[in-house]
Amino acid sequence: MPELPEVEVVRRGLARWASGRTVESVEVLHPRAVRRHLPGAADFAAGVAGRTLEEPRRRGKYLWLPFGEAAVLAHLGMSGQLLVGEADAPPQRHLRVRFAFADGGLDLRFVDQRTFGHLMVCPLVPDPRGGEGGVPDVIGHIAADPFEPVFDDEAFFGALKRRQTGIKRALLDQSLISGVGNIYADEALWRAGLHGERSAARLTRAQAVLLLRSVRDVMDEALRAGGTSFDSLYVNVNGESGYFERSLNAYGRRDEPCGRCGTAILREVFMNRSSYSCPRCQPRPRLVR
Repeated sequence: MPELPEVEVVRRGLARWASGRTVESVEVLHPRAVRRHLPGAADFAAGVAGRTLEEPRRRGKYLWLPFGEAAVLAHLGMSGQLLVGEADAPPQRHLRVRFAFADGGLDLRFVDQRTFGHLMVCPLVPDPRGGEGGVPDVIGHIAADPFEPVFDDEAFFGALKRRQTGIKRALLDQSLISGVGNIYADEALWRAGLHGERSAARLTRAQAVLLLRSVRDVMDEALRAGGTSFDSLYVNVNGESGYFERSLNAYGRRDEPCGRCGTAILREVFMNRSSYSCPRCQPRPRLVR
């Protein structure tokens, strides 16, 4: 599933190609794509047609295209793509929603093979995290992400101290820090030399600071590389894949040598998914009796 860097790459593309343009019409080709817009597909289309889209915004794994006091909120799910292209180009096989613009230029298409992603129109409300501008009401509960000016490092460190859980589980908690998923959690933990099962409450101040810095560093590097693409499902608005996969140190590298010590990377089952770490650089914590 796309994480913060991949969603930010898409947001930047939308900022270039969709900002300031007026939607002429919206065609919903698969109702599941707007299933969380409870009034239905016709209401979704009518609510966006005629609106001028403003600068797109993002928090964590969500992005939205504001227009006035509302916005089109997008969650890409596992295979969602927001693509721009010639208006007369043939429809993609898994095209779900198409936005045509009044200027007759490039259109915007939501393509989603597995239909786990979704679009919806939401009212904007004041940001409960204190940021400028509104946020869609349905995501007001999620935390700021570590690149936002309103992200509070001290509050994050304090929250870790109160968590009676492993640090990887804490990193994946979107109410604590948003935008971090399985890939970048594993990569940040490898950089910090911490096993995901280490107790969040038992981290020293120095370890917590290093962990947060590692989260920021790895996602910043991924963003500059266009994100991580393991297949053709994640692409930017021009249909291009990111190449940060080549720089991964832990995730997906089972049995490959650790870049620091040469020990084979270990894969473990974690929350019904895979977790990767170096058993030497990131020793599993001993049970506390």
